[in-house]
Amino acid sequence: MANGGVGALQLGMGSAVETLCGQAYGAHKYDMLGVYLQRSTVLLMATGVPLAVMYAFSRPILVLLGESPEIARAAAVFVYGLIPQIFAYAANFPIQKFMQAQSIMAPSAYISASTLAVHLVLSYLVVYQLGLGLLGASLMLSISWWVIVLAQFVYIVTSRRCRLTWTGFSVQAFSGLPEFFKLSLASAVMLCLETWYFQILVLISGLLKDPEMALASLSVCMTISGWVFMISVGFNAAASVRVSNELGAGNPKAAAFSVVVVTTLSFIISVIIALVILLCRDYISYIFTDGDDVAAAVSKLTPLLGLTLILNGIQPVLSGVAVGCGWQAFVAYVNVGCYYIVGVPLGCLLGFYFDLGAAGIWSGMIGGTLMQTLILVWVTFRTNWIKEVEEANKRLNKWEGKPPAMSG
Repeated sequence: MANGGVGALQLGMGSAVETLCGQAYGAHKYDMLGVYLQRSTVLLMATGVPLAVMYAFSRPILVLLGESPEIARAAAVFVYGLIPQIFAYAANFPIQKFMQAQSIMAPSAYISASTLAVHLVLSYLVVYQLGLGLLGASLMLSISWWVIVLAQFVYIVTSRRCRLTWTGFSVQAFSGLPEFFKLSLASAVMLCLETWYFQILVLISGLLKDPEMALASLSVCMTISGWVFMISVGFNAAASVRVSNELGAGNPKAAAFSVVVVTTLSFIISVIIALVILLCRDYISYIFTDGDDVAAAVSKLTPLLGLTLILNGIQPVLSGVAVGCGWQAFVAYVNVGCYYIVGVPLGCLLGFYFDLGAAGIWSGMIGGTLMQTLILVWVTFRTNWIKEVEEANKRLNKWEGKPPAMSG
């Protein structure tokens, strides 16, 4: 979970380059994409240093938090092998956003799939044949991530599709870092608050009267939700790329139309999946376990799962629109209010005070998600896309070091 949190943090900070690269590509300022890629990588590498120090002292930190010395020792061994992965993340996320801004998706997918196949074989050999155990498993994760990074970078350097956007290393990567950090930090807060929200659901459920059953049923539902959420992640990227490209190109109507198309398509797919899940509510848990009690508990939670899936068909898309427009700071404030001031307290109230258990906690947190989704729908609906084009132009000129273009 800790490494997932680090990944969410660095992915969030990497989404700042998603806004700038997407808008710069639409504005035909191709050479700036490589500069933004390098600037983001420098910044994320720098933030990786204190994270690496924290990983290095993970054993005493875990003991201080109340873990037993044996568990802390075993966890620390695994974490030590993940330290190189921190810096692989720092390079990988900007590279992915750089390529996505140009609608280059397939190479990353092929590279990841190939690396996964090799990773499974090598992990088995390192862990079981060479006997390196936890340290070997984590080191292989780090090595695999670095293979992905290097393979993608080789593609960028050698591919004709990137010949205009990658023109070599530049000293501009070290300019404007404080301002770039502010935009990156807003992006990180926005994404981390979303990523951690439903992890808190599982954490709080461990305090219920029957935590084993609550956690078992929630784990099944959260796993299904996570699988379906990957579809929404794809729509999130599509929304961000299309909106940022069109804003950068000065096409407000095309940007608005992209929002409607992507949101509608994602919503329809999520509704279909939710209906299938509801129809299979009494049997779906048997994919994961044979327990009849767990199956009954999952069946009771399935309506909440269906509602979550439908909301996840809208909310991530609108978050992608926010990234494409550069609204990360605004969405971060919305997430704080809806998730942690409304959703979590409401969930605790329903789950513990009204004794509704896991369903109550989840219902309250869905309330927070619903509120956030409605706010994003309202803001998106009322957006002046002509003004957003002007803001994109100002933003690009600012990061390129030029004065804003004069209208008229």
